[in-house]
Amino acid sequence: MSRTIQLTPRLRMVADLLPRDVVLVDVGTDHAYLPAVLLLEGKIRGAIAADLRPGPLNRARATVEEFGLEGKVKFCLCDGLAEISPREADAVAIAGMGGETIAAILAAAPWTRDMGTLLVLQPMSSMADLRGWLGTHGYRIEAEELSCEGDTLYTAMAVRAGEMGPMTDAERWVGRNSPHPLRGKWLDQWLKRVERALSGMGQAREDRAAHRRVELERVRTGLLEMKREWQEWQM
Repeated sequence: MSRTIQLTPRLRMVADLLPRDVVLVDVGTDHAYLPAVLLLEGKIRGAIAADLRPGPLNRARATVEEFGLEGKVKFCLCDGLAEISPREADAVAIAGMGGETIAAILAAAPWTRDMGTLLVLQPMSSMADLRGWLGTHGYRIEAEELSCEGDTLYTAMAVRAGEMGPMTDAERWVGRNSPHPLRGKWLDQWLKRVERALSGMGQAREDRAAHRRVELERVRTGLLEMKREWQEWQM
């Protein structure tokens, strides 16, 4: 074997949220690095590598062959979870996609909720939309993690069927507060985005813009409260 696989901090965060001894479905698997590493580490007992396009799935096959994992990974060319049998999957990872795309994949696979399947979701955008969708469709976020690659922060969430409970606007944007060491930087990042959005609105008077300004100001207030709470935890 000529090389080893090193997961990026983003994918290692996803890996760490997964339990041991499961069959994992990796949606949008690309090179299948996530299931390959978990199999080599002995953390999972099998995997299904799924992707919408043949090219990434061929790269996944090459990875599996290179590391001698034939027979432990099944390949599935499909849109999201469309061709995955509910009884094949103990856990599902969906990483590196927009929050709206992740929500659409889960909406088309309600068995993930009905069977209480563990989901590890790593959205790249539309996080508030995803958290809101989960809360109104019978899912709850059990845990959220953060990781840093260069100057970029990423979040991942462990999700199962259940009651989320009400979330504030700020919580939908950034997740519920925690003493995580990267949390302060995460809050600062979103505070800057909110400030930029408010500055860009100027003195807009149109009803929709006025409603949006009120929402953003509410988010900013919530983020500032979370930052104060985080600072107290660090002390």
